This record gives sequence, C-alpha cells and structure tokens, in this order.
Amino acid sequence: MIYYDLHIHSALSPCSDDDMTLNNIINMACLKELDLIAVSDHNSLKQLKFLKQLANNKIDFLYGVEIQTKENIHVLGYFYNDFYLENIQSYLDKHLIKKINNSEFYGNQIIYDENDKIIGYEKYLLISCLDQSLEEVIEVIHQFQGKAILAHVKRKYGIIAQIGTIPQQLEFDGIEINQEKDRDELFLEYPFLKDKICLINSDAHHLWSINEAEHYLNEKEYNLLKGR
Repeated sequence: MIYYDLHIHSALSPCSDDDMTLNNIINMACLKELDLIAVSDHNSLKQLKFLKQLANNKIDFLYGVEIQTKENIHVLGYFYNDFYLENIQSYLDKHLIKKINNSEFYGNQIIYDENDKIIGYEKYLLISCLDQSLEEVIEVIHQFQGKAILAHVKRKYGIIAQIGTIPQQLEFDGIEINQEKDRDELFLEYPFLKDKICLINSDAHHLWSINEAEHYLNEKEYNLLKGR
C-alpha cells in the first residue's frame, strides 16, 4: 500500500499560507508517514524546480498541477518525470487569461528556492482560467505523458458542479473525491468510473491540512501514475 496526498498547494498558489515551502511540505508529509506526494499548484509548475533535489531519499513524488479550464473546471495533471515540465509551463503561460494578482485580497504567490529563500513572485493571478476547453487540457496532459484527474468532482469547480455530469466519452484517467462515501454514490451513478483511478486528496493550502496516512494506492494505480 502506498499512502499518498497528491493535491498539496505550495505558497505559489493564492490563498495558501506563506510557509508552504517545498521543505515544509516534504517534512510534514514525512511526519505524517506518507509515501507519495504531489505539489499541485494552480496553473503553474514554477515551484517544482527543486522538488526532485529536496524529496530525494525522503519521499516519493509526482509533479503536479491544477489546471482551470475555460469552463471553470479544475483538472489535476500528474507527471512522473521532469522531461516536459518546461513545455507544460510554456503552455500554461501562453493560455492563462492574464489578470494581475491583488496580493492583499488573494494572497502572495511566492516562489522559493531550495533553502526557503524567496526568489520571485508570480505576477499574474493563478486562479484565473485558461482559454482552453476541458477536452483540450486533457489532450495536452496526455501529450506530455501525464495523467488527467478530474479534481474534487462534487465540489465547486468540479465537473459535476460546472456541467452537471461526467461524460463517459471524456478521455480522462481518474477522479478526485473528498470522502469515501462519495465513491459508492458516484460508482452507482457513473459505473464506468470503476475503471478509473479514484483519489482522496487533501487539497491542502496549510501544512496542518496535509493528509494523514489513511488513503492508499494499490500497486496497479501507483504504476499507472508513475508511467509504468
């Protein structure tokens, strides 16, 4: 069993605490005895430059991002190596609808180095939409050898809240739910989801919100996410 939390926001995401540095996230995840994490900031991978270096020999990880489509649907993209990170970031930079961040209202969008020193701030508000459809975002995630997970499907900015259903023809790899009981309800309404990955993540914006070691992947799910 691989205990995980694959939806953790760093200080780069607006509304996250400023102490959500990679070092703090990794150390908290280790204290909580997790095996696998993903830092999945809104519409950006810019915090992940030092993730491999800092996580090495401490905890397993995926590179993550939470993308907001033009329909206001959140999609988690997971990537098992850093080969395409620059390409993905270029795609996000090109298609993000540009609005200047108001840090007093939304919070700081901080980029830290490996020593938790501030090396930059993101100028544009990262909780804006991309000018890309849900289908286009999923296609791009797959193009860069990633897995596309529909984020918090029963909450605000989840696919059900935005369009009222989960289309079976949509070529996604899994869903994210908030509690175990959601799984049975969704499987009853959408039986095809039984063939997809189903994750329960924290969506943490604070260190204390990171999951305890209670939700786990089986070997097949882990290998799928790791590109094996």
